[in-house]
Amino acid sequence: MPTPHFNRRRFLQAMGASTALLSSGWAPHVIGKPPRKLGVALLGLGNYASGQLAPGLQMTQYCELRGIVTGSPEKIPQWQEKYGIKDANVYNYENLHTIADNPDIDVVYVVTPTSLHKKFSVIAANAGKHVWCEKPMAMDEAECQAIIDACNKNKVKLSIGYRMQHEPNTQTVMRFAEEKPFGPIEKVESIAAYSGGENRSQDNWRMQKAMGGGALYDMGVYPINGSRYAMGIEPVAVSGRHEVTHPEVFTEVDSTTHFQLEFPNGAMADCMTSFVKPGNKLDVTCEDGWYYLRPMSSYTGVQGETSDGRKLDKPIADQQAQQMDDDALAILQDKPVMVPGEEGLRDIHIVQSIFKSASENGKRIEL
Repeated sequence: MPTPHFNRRRFLQAMGASTALLSSGWAPHVIGKPPRKLGVALLGLGNYASGQLAPGLQMTQYCELRGIVTGSPEKIPQWQEKYGIKDANVYNYENLHTIADNPDIDVVYVVTPTSLHKKFSVIAANAGKHVWCEKPMAMDEAECQAIIDACNKNKVKLSIGYRMQHEPNTQTVMRFAEEKPFGPIEKVESIAAYSGGENRSQDNWRMQKAMGGGALYDMGVYPINGSRYAMGIEPVAVSGRHEVTHPEVFTEVDSTTHFQLEFPNGAMADCMTSFVKPGNKLDVTCEDGWYYLRPMSSYTGVQGETSDGRKLDKPIADQQAQQMDDDALAILQDKPVMVPGEEGLRDIHIVQSIFKSASENGKRIEL
């Protein structure tokens, strides 16, 4: 499989002149307003869309919430009343293709369970709309590639919802991978996990294998992607194992998965993700020092420190708003997006390889 590489130069260019503005607590990337705002339709009105994305869209400068796509008609009146969404901009999963005829909508943001990302991303792309797809990108590499191909065919932009790559303290860690202020990186430790998942209903999609549930799919992309951008290079091999807890509850999916990423310079990333034990960090050990983010993947409060006493504590008004403004500007200015589909595909390739390793008693799997 061709290996998409993390494009450090593209990332630094995409940050552009806005870096200094982040310290103000607001997030525009350029000075001056574009000729218009992009209209966004949220597809899937679950907790993340209602609790994070819709409020975030009220804070954006370059896009706005204009449409919804839902399979739950009972949710429609509340969303229309709260956000002033017109009847003409309300869709269901069966008539999504007709959004092609709606000039109000420029972007469809797919926020469904992972197993539905490919289906709706392809429909949106074929309708001529730009696609923002939540992570993890899709169920497997073939589905990821199908999304990429549909967007390329229809000449629309595709962005994957890795909000951390838009967060200012995370961006500092990404720059450290390029600049190496503490010498060569020797080790990364990364955890994205939470407890209490054993109390989740069996009807929840995160408990269902076919829907893309389980700790590794749901949370594992954080330590995978975090290790990759902290190193600034791609891993060459992985190994993994599942820690079995609450087997009477987690009958289909993993509750806790430990894995290692091996990099070509000999550095290793030790990672863990879980539904039943807490953890949230990205620690980087270098030849001449260290730095960390703790927490590294929370919606707010991402911060850290370096071994020479520097604080990684740049403020941000709202991570989701920043992400969506960055992605909107890429469309308005016709520039490369910060997190393209190839980023999501690469992580899913690693996820699949970790599962394979775990099924073979932790065997080292080359990427």
